[in-house]
Amino acid sequence: MRYYAVQVKTRGEGKYIRLFKALYPEIPAALYFPKRRIDIRRKGVMVPSTKGIFPGYVFVGIGEGDSILNYHWFLRKTDGFFRFLKSNQHICPLENRDLETVIHFIKEAGQVAGKSRVFFDENSRIVVLEGPLKGLEGNIIKVDKRKGRAKIKLDLYDESFAIDLAFEYIETTTAPDREL
Repeated sequence: MRYYAVQVKTRGEGKYIRLFKALYPEIPAALYFPKRRIDIRRKGVMVPSTKGIFPGYVFVGIGEGDSILNYHWFLRKTDGFFRFLKSNQHICPLENRDLETVIHFIKEAGQVAGKSRVFFDENSRIVVLEGPLKGLEGNIIKVDKRKGRAKIKLDLYDESFAIDLAFEYIETTTAPDREL
């Protein structure tokens, strides 16, 4: 499967996907908007919240034997569309690191990235046991133990941005068994 990035109206990603599926149910393209669950403190109370991992972007998956040009106009005509990435004239599938990052979050379609299970080693470095942070340890730029969040840097095409992902801290007296 090949994946393409479509920039849509921010906070209108879900609406764009619903509208596209309602208008064109016969089109076999799969649309994804990866989300994350994070707790936010409001007036002293922790409130669970769901936010987009890539705000303003929807990912379109099409089969290997198919071409994005077959669906190009349908995607453009759907309300909320801004542009294809890299550009509307040069539509490129995601490749290399961009593709790995997107697949990391959409491999469980319909799922929301929840909390990762982590512990801190003897050098106070974070070690991820399981969850959405697994495999992204090198992208972590800041850890807030009190809030239970790790800020990670993600790249998509030529843009870099940082998002917070939640983690559950596991206190250990000795390091748990893990795969190396």
